Amino acid sequence: MAAGGRGRRRGRLAGLAVAVVAAAACMVEPVGQPAEPNEQREPASPGAEVTRADGTDTVEELRQDMADAQRLAEQYWAGQFRASGQSFRPIRRVVTYQRDGEVSCGGQEVPRNNAVYCTVSDSIAYDINWSFGAFRQIGDAFVFYLLAHEYAHGIQTRLGIRYNFTIQQELQADCMAGAFLGDSVRAGTLTLEDGDLEEFNEGLLAVGDDPGQPWFAEGSHGTPEQRAENFFRGYERSLSACDLG
Repeated sequence: MAAGGRGRRRGRLAGLAVAVVAAAACMVEPVGQPAEPNEQREPASPGAEVTRADGTDTVEELRQDMADAQRLAEQYWAGQFRASGQSFRPIRRVVTYQRDGEVSCGGQEVPRNNAVYCTVSDSIAYDINWSFGAFRQIGDAFVFYLLAHEYAHGIQTRLGIRYNFTIQQELQADCMAGAFLGDSVRAGTLTLEDGDLEEFNEGLLAVGDDPGQPWFAEGSHGTPEQRAENFFRGYERSLSACDLG
């Protein structure tokens, strides 16, 4: 996947361990003042079990993809807000962390192996070791999805969207992420490469809830099939498919 014509070598999906890509705990909404994230550090290298055979992807590539995804998300949502006659305010910051409690949101520690949007600080935080493992194992398309999903939570906040159940919020964010990425491909600001659609699908299937989790439980995101269905509905039909009102 390349943004704005920026190309780079990439590999195809080479085996997926679901445990590496655990479901993220999104939409952290505690009350109080957020703690500032600590100084960022380079992640430790993942083990061989999460590394593609060529082993050439780097942390710098991950950071560049995240920066590209953030830039494209800001451009996309600014255009959507402008078209509806509203002003747009980008998400304040995107930060990385490595340890439990290194980043907090309104006094609540953000756990490892997650990516979250914090409404209190209007920021996205992601575990860079976890993200790097997914990046190397699944591919760069999943990184764009990850940022797109969390950015969608920030848009929900700006639009005042609030559901009774977490799963409704999460599946809508999947649809919005799909709409952003699909519209960007159609507009030519994002270029799909061989295997990217498969990476989207495999990644979404990996981050679904565990079998047997009640749909109404706090923190539910949806089954793997529900998540993939909502993402690709947005990808194919744009925001009109996402029940934004």
